[in-house]
Amino acid sequence: MGYTIAEKLIKSHLVSGEMIKGTEIGLRIDQTLTQDATGTMAYLQFEAMGIERVKTELSVAYIDHNTLQNGFENADDHRFIQTVAKKRGIRFSRPGNGICHQVHLERFGKPGKTLLGSDSHTPTGGGIGMLAMGAGGLDVAVAMGGGTYYITMPETVKVNLIGRLSPWVAAKDVILKVLQILSVKGGVGKIIEYAGEGVSTLSVPERATITNMGAELGATTSVFPSDEVTREFLRAQGREDDWTELKADDDAVYDRVIEINLSELKPLAAMPHMPDNVKSVDEIGSIAIDQVCIGSCTNSSLLDMMKVAYILKGKKVAPNVSLSIAPGSKQVLTMLAENGALADMIDAGARILESACGPCIGMGQSPNSKGISLRTFNRNFEGRSGTADAGIYLVSPEVAAVSAVKGVLTNPAEALGDMPEFKLPEKFLINDNMVELPASPEESDSVKVIYGPNIKSVPLGKALTDSVSAKVMLKVGDNITTDHIMPAGAKILPYRSNVPYLSQFCFKQCDGDFAENCKKMGGGIIVGGQNYGQGSSREHAALVPLYLGIKAVIAKSFARLHKANLINSGIIPLTFKNPDDYDKIEKFDDVTLKDIKSAIENDGEIILVNETKGEEYALDGGFSERQKNMLIFGGLLNYTGANK
Repeated sequence: MGYTIAEKLIKSHLVSGEMIKGTEIGLRIDQTLTQDATGTMAYLQFEAMGIERVKTELSVAYIDHNTLQNGFENADDHRFIQTVAKKRGIRFSRPGNGICHQVHLERFGKPGKTLLGSDSHTPTGGGIGMLAMGAGGLDVAVAMGGGTYYITMPETVKVNLIGRLSPWVAAKDVILKVLQILSVKGGVGKIIEYAGEGVSTLSVPERATITNMGAELGATTSVFPSDEVTREFLRAQGREDDWTELKADDDAVYDRVIEINLSELKPLAAMPHMPDNVKSVDEIGSIAIDQVCIGSCTNSSLLDMMKVAYILKGKKVAPNVSLSIAPGSKQVLTMLAENGALADMIDAGARILESACGPCIGMGQSPNSKGISLRTFNRNFEGRSGTADAGIYLVSPEVAAVSAVKGVLTNPAEALGDMPEFKLPEKFLINDNMVELPASPEESDSVKVIYGPNIKSVPLGKALTDSVSAKVMLKVGDNITTDHIMPAGAKILPYRSNVPYLSQFCFKQCDGDFAENCKKMGGGIIVGGQNYGQGSSREHAALVPLYLGIKAVIAKSFARLHKANLINSGIIPLTFKNPDDYDKIEKFDDVTLKDIKSAIENDGEIILVNETKGEEYALDGGFSERQKNMLIFGGLLNYTGANK
């Protein structure tokens, strides 16, 4: 029996465990990336480990999230990251150089390598044939120190692409179709692997759009073959030597096969407030819009921007619409400036933003109250835009650009007529002068790490006690996102290195009194529904509840990344054996996890006693030996320190 691409990548990096689905395996990590919203904490954790220098083949620190410097906090975080990077052997991508995933694809990604990033959209690298995974900052810090990264051996879903995209139908429509089929939790425990004759019709930037939004499926990662299309892209980036062929064996076996005929796809949109709430643009109809935002790590490549510029050339943005465009990297922005496309955008009335995440992470460009915003981004969670009552639609750059001109949601296939052939250049403009190299090992002793006053220490968990008794501090429903738990946005992101300050915003959208109640009552337990913790890799969604005294989260099911972050922090994630028991628990019930330490250590029965109602509920843990030890010691940092 042959191997899938995913299995080949795993097999070549397997450090511990066996490739048996559902069991824990450990992987060697070749490359890491961080961004500044999660990177400060990751580097604080790396410093706490006492390791002198990173041990990966390549580690890059990007500044792309917290670039709005409204106060000293973000600038201080950037200086901290810059000095840590210089001292510890990490390349530093300066503010303005671009979005981490776009730049990494252009300049650093290598087919066949593993990439671990403290950002959930790290699977963008799968578009170039990498095993690229998002993780919490602590997992990335461990990998930078030469440690193993652990996942559950996933299933592999084959998405067989046939045909080719029709004019004005985009790669964004492919992944929206996959989301429509699988849902935001349909990829949990799976790697999505793309194959079929249609693959060769998609450029690397198009493939990267598809793997980027695999994060919205909850998938471990997504991956495309590394083929001649990949080779041409790397050649154009002056990196052909980084290319290696990567394809599945003819007799590879998949756990599920989905077929998508690219020729049959129509322009699609994800409606508020979930990426899997997908309908065709025609079904939604010509709704009036207030704002259009083009960019983000999903759709800010040169190819995307050239299509947008073509649509806008000689036209004017509708008077009722605010259009902003953020090219994904300095390379993209410079090439747009040189070939005249940037002038076409500006002439049409577009507002050009810096090459950064910007509106996607809630960093500016919030729409008007009750506004309808079309965005080429990857998430449309309620309130993520910074406007609580806005309606956010996820669309392709083609839909976004033509709709900005028309003033209403518009199908570009009907509005634009014939489509010219858009090709990537034979040679990209290469200038890495905004990537700073680290000091040599000999010079690193003279580099001082600079801490600003906003940077506080990392909260640490406590060793597990025999039993845990507490109140239910919060009960929430299905698909609670990390944005619900720990919001993003321009007001909050500058405090990513200050957990005490951040704590006042925890679960603010769900319960305005949550943080205050936790402080009054000494923390407690959270009860959740299906897919608890979906969305970002931000470990602050675990660290802040830890700071507030949360001891366990009991849910119907968890998103992969958030469950790992809870364990890393020393918070116990448990699931109901009988999902109906969820309905029996109420906020402020007094509950006890009886003999929990012994139950975790010995794979015993885990029981939640509801002291208020006189009931008992059976729970599941499903922890590996490593995870058991982490929980017993009170988290990964404590466990690592005890086992040096």
